[in-house]
Amino acid sequence: MIKVERIYNNPRGNSTFRILVDRLWPRGLSKDKVRVDIWQKDIAPSNSLRRWFSHDERKWDEFKDRYFKELEKNAEFVNTIIDRAKKEPITLLYGAKEEKFNNAMALKEYLEDKIKE
Repeated sequence: MIKVERIYNNPRGNSTFRILVDRLWPRGLSKDKVRVDIWQKDIAPSNSLRRWFSHDERKWDEFKDRYFKELEKNAEFVNTIIDRAKKEPITLLYGAKEEKFNNAMALKEYLEDKIKE
């Protein structure tokens, strides 16, 4: 099972393995105050793709296409997360204010498709 959660939300009772999937550490949070099991910044979209997308809903489908192509070149990190998700529930953490159109939601879709293959 793969869940997605904004890192700023309190993880009340969430005992899943928590993976931060943003390239940048979220503003205003100290690393010792947040429950993150690993920070997998190398699986995040490239800086140029992240800036281009800027959480614009109109660019969502194109963003996913481009991001999925980047993920295809990043099989090592993708497989690490897939292996973990097959063993136990995981939560992908993101920092964006946008809850529907962010890299963690796209990554969840990508990972779930890969697990089904």
